[in-house]
Amino acid sequence: MFFPSLRPRAVIPLRPLSRPGRLWAVVLALACLASLLLVALPAQADDADARRAESPYFFVKSDDPSVDRLPLKATEVDARIAGPIADVTVTQRYRNEGQRPIEARYVFPGSTQAAVHAMTVRVGHRVIVADIREKQRARIEFEAAKREGKTAALLEQERPNVFSMNVANILPGDEVAVELRYTELLPPTEGRYQFVFPTVVGPRYRSPANKVATTEEQANGTAAPSGSFPAVPYLPAGEASDTRFDLRVAFASPLPVSGLRSSSHQIEVEGEGSNGARVALGGDAESSRHNGNRDFILDYRLAGDGIASGLTLFPGAPGEENFFLAMVEPPRAIATTQINPRDYVFVVDISGSMHGYPLDTAKTLLRHLIGGLRPSDTFNVLLFSGSNRMLNETSVPATQANVAQALRTIAQMGGSGSTEIVPALKRVAALPKSPDVSRSVIVVTDGYVTVESEVFQLIRRNLGQTNVFAFGIGSSVNRHLIEGIARAGQGEPFIVTRPEQAAAQAERLRRMIDAPVLTQVKARFEGLDTYDVEPERLPDVLGGRPVLVFGKWRGEPRGQLVVEGQAAHGAWQAMLPVATPDAQAVALRHLWARHRIQSLSDQEALQGGDTQREAITALGLRYSLLTQYTSFIAVDRVVRNPAGGSTPVDQPSPLPQGVSNLAIGAEVPSTPEPSAWIALGVVLVLLGAAAWHRGGSSAKRLWRKPRRLVR
Repeated sequence: MFFPSLRPRAVIPLRPLSRPGRLWAVVLALACLASLLLVALPAQADDADARRAESPYFFVKSDDPSVDRLPLKATEVDARIAGPIADVTVTQRYRNEGQRPIEARYVFPGSTQAAVHAMTVRVGHRVIVADIREKQRARIEFEAAKREGKTAALLEQERPNVFSMNVANILPGDEVAVELRYTELLPPTEGRYQFVFPTVVGPRYRSPANKVATTEEQANGTAAPSGSFPAVPYLPAGEASDTRFDLRVAFASPLPVSGLRSSSHQIEVEGEGSNGARVALGGDAESSRHNGNRDFILDYRLAGDGIASGLTLFPGAPGEENFFLAMVEPPRAIATTQINPRDYVFVVDISGSMHGYPLDTAKTLLRHLIGGLRPSDTFNVLLFSGSNRMLNETSVPATQANVAQALRTIAQMGGSGSTEIVPALKRVAALPKSPDVSRSVIVVTDGYVTVESEVFQLIRRNLGQTNVFAFGIGSSVNRHLIEGIARAGQGEPFIVTRPEQAAAQAERLRRMIDAPVLTQVKARFEGLDTYDVEPERLPDVLGGRPVLVFGKWRGEPRGQLVVEGQAAHGAWQAMLPVATPDAQAVALRHLWARHRIQSLSDQEALQGGDTQREAITALGLRYSLLTQYTSFIAVDRVVRNPAGGSTPVDQPSPLPQGVSNLAIGAEVPSTPEPSAWIALGVVLVLLGAAAWHRGGSSAKRLWRKPRRLVR
């Protein structure tokens, strides 16, 4: 049988393309390639849109009187300080002065060491006690309550020092008060205590290199802690917030309190020199309008410049856990006569958020740091913003000429651009280092980034043989980054809010590096059965900070704690006898759990991902603590908004004092990506060339001199 499809056919040879044909074929191929590129651009645009959704932006006032765009009317802080422990109550008062139900959303800061353990919501005469939930479950419960028309509040942790509050279904005329409670340990430094209450979150730069959390991840609480950051609206620089900020501190100290002063705010003090001193904000009405644009900082001493050393035991209820806290004063630092040469690398942030006052403060600090180097030292400086550059290819001796040249270069710098701190630190980690010379890396920044975990991981993995110190510059620095850098780099954090503090802080760093107070620190208990002790390994004591040991105990409260180490003058030892358990020291329960969560979070940052999610979640639920994986949720039983619709309102924050408008990045949504322009340009050029070629050929034929016919 013969199949027609298999019949032999004549082969028609393909004609070779003419020169114009070949050109058009190339043009069509490139046009197809450009089209594919343009088709791929929406995915990039989606990423850009997501980045913009997480970027800080300027608040735009609305002319619509039906929606109250400024629902947070007041923040009130009441702190009670007993010994080294602060119990703080923060009350946020919301009022809807509009005509439509709203959902108020507010991003606010907290202390990096705060153990947030309770939340209540007051709606009229009703008080709702919040429950601690796994983060995803809390978000689901909140969204359900919002749809049902119930007033609900959700408190989530964005970072250990940044929280977000959502209050749904605030009806017109409603007044809703949300009360948070946290406990914090205040370890002294060189005999001086400091209580800090952050008031505003600085604008964070999120690098395009970081993965953007999807809408689903943000909604269900599964976004990576370092991968996203809530978008925060800001008022222009210098504009005061309409939210009233009030703060009061009451002492119940075992020793008289003295030296009360604030470098950040005007204060009024009562009873200084007594055990029950009181502090409140002062100043006139105009200055008080700006009280909420910078950290509140209160310094004080106890009588005799002593610290609250001792071993405190808390007895749990029968069948429950017992906790302890040991605070041991280190020996006095002794100046050593033998100073070994050292290499210093200064990593300096010159991004847009550092423009103006912060960078001027940093320059003053660097004049003291670099100007105080010894001729036997070597140094280098890396300046970074969106890119980075080293002043020298390798470290140079700290001669007068080299120091002067470095300071002249730094003095000429102005703040602008983004804050790519990770590439800067990678470059530092790759610098060659002599094995017989110790190196110290000093990072100078305001910390306005969202890549804290990546920074900590990089330092632990690549700078393990280097001490890394961090200087936070400005009135509202990201203390989570500053303290985390120092912890990861076995260094010490410093905060410089004013230029006049620079000299003292630079001198303090030199003392730490020249003569560590205590090394090879170890602690052991004799006679007391302890377990779950934190930290597992005690760090070196570089400054006049006490040795801190947390843990649990069981059995009879007896015996003593022995702390040993190597000081400048030789072996050092301190012994603390076990005291009678204190039933009022319930804060130790939360402080131990908070410290354990921090240790697990540090491990997670080193390992990457959410490897400690299960352990941290379990601790948060058991000890009722806000964490990156647990949230507080409060839901009113009454359905107050049957329609269920409410307008979301993002409460704006003032820019931190001294921070310019350059800290708020801007993107033009309608501007195509550069690759789009390149693709379109290639196509247009080739089409133009092809048209010219065709036109040119025709012109040549038209203008060609006619041949004469030869008869």
